[in-house]
Amino acid sequence: MDQHVVISGGGPTGLWLAAELRRGGVAVAVVEERTEIDQRSKALTIHPRTIEVLASRGAHRPFLDEGLRIPGGHFAMLEDRLDFRELDTPFPYTLALPQARTEELLEGQALALGARILRGHRVTGFTEQAESVTVRVQGPDGPYELGAAYVVGCDGSRSTVRTAAGIEFPGTPSTVLGWLGDVALDQPPRLGFSTLGPRGGLMVAPLPDGRYRVVGVSPDSLTTEWPGDLTMDELRGKAIAIAGGDFGMRDPEWLSRFGNATRLAAEYRRGRVLLAGDAAHQHFPAGGVGMNVGIQDAHNLGWKLAATLAGRAPDSLLDTYHSERHPVGARLLEHSRAQTALMTAFTPENLALRSLLSGMVADRPAFNRDLSERLTGLEVRYPSSGPSAHFLDGTRAPDLSFTGSDNGLFALLRTDAHVLLALTPECGLAALERPGLVVHKAALHRSPAAWAQVTAALIRPDGHVARATEERGAAARLHLIPTA
Repeated sequence: MDQHVVISGGGPTGLWLAAELRRGGVAVAVVEERTEIDQRSKALTIHPRTIEVLASRGAHRPFLDEGLRIPGGHFAMLEDRLDFRELDTPFPYTLALPQARTEELLEGQALALGARILRGHRVTGFTEQAESVTVRVQGPDGPYELGAAYVVGCDGSRSTVRTAAGIEFPGTPSTVLGWLGDVALDQPPRLGFSTLGPRGGLMVAPLPDGRYRVVGVSPDSLTTEWPGDLTMDELRGKAIAIAGGDFGMRDPEWLSRFGNATRLAAEYRRGRVLLAGDAAHQHFPAGGVGMNVGIQDAHNLGWKLAATLAGRAPDSLLDTYHSERHPVGARLLEHSRAQTALMTAFTPENLALRSLLSGMVADRPAFNRDLSERLTGLEVRYPSSGPSAHFLDGTRAPDLSFTGSDNGLFALLRTDAHVLLALTPECGLAALERPGLVVHKAALHRSPAAWAQVTAALIRPDGHVARATEERGAAARLHLIPTA
């Protein structure tokens, strides 16, 4: 039977999208060229908003059990780290967990939900018709085709799907080569160690298996020429030059270089083709946000695809995927470029700028919080419209708690339904309940200040506020009747 959606790429973005589609009742095939999960873990950090995404589907426990909790993050390797402990989230920390393990957990969830994962298969192209897409695949036994309603490219910065669709990927080429090694350290530095001076910048982050990731840049990183594969002797020499020692470095598990090519897809949707993750945005891995933004792309797209295929929403709902997530990608590139500039200029003037900004992170809580919310994705707000728009419309809803219940808002969220919160007795919203809409009638317990006067709110399946109101009775009902 033809699949409803074909996903090209079985990394974290594609696997989370597959799980979301299955939760929404959509048949899905994930086509992944690798026969096994790549054990070289490019991504290491899971940010608070991504943990919230996982929690909104009850999928976060294994990540919490295995990830190493770190109560902050770095911005451009500044000496003073961002403090996440005051963020408005149940998860005020990052999780250090190798991407390989993240993929294993996400793949297990997708398979348990009924996704079909075709390892050792590769999408080679597609033909789009008015009502479907025919996806061409090269498998171990030769070429074949999969029919689909939509095809989604989650296949990385060299995306076959994006190229075949003719979607432009403008940006700038790589001019910096960072380097990293996953190694054992006999004398590891303090948690959150980072330093940057005239000889370069170095950061050391713990891994859950007892190893450490040593990552950095140096004046010789400013190059467009490939210097060859990174060696252990080179990594050790760079650490000594920058930090004055190598921390007892030994037994490398993985050594690599990475560039700062920065590109953004011109369109996240073209007809029956959609892009997510690295296929849509490429950037220097500053702050460890790339995988997180990809998973959040998938979280935005999954419920929209499911609602469209189930007939609960018009096809035009998919256009909002581009209008909402493309600006997020643009902001991602902006702060990645800003961090790259701060990390790769070793002049006295730049070091002075770094010292100034680092002091502001340490001494100005509002500045710390603003940078933290930007880095973690908690500040993402989607456009709202209409003269009666509430200031909460489009924002991410926190895990609101309710009187008389141990479960918060995240426990109510589903891929296949909006949640309508009736927060005052006189709202009279219970009669609106129907397929695709869950009505929850309860007052808020210790409501955040921004929610203190809200009488009702419509929450999208991805946890963002579709509409909020401070009206009562019939006015609230008219304001909140959902469309999609």
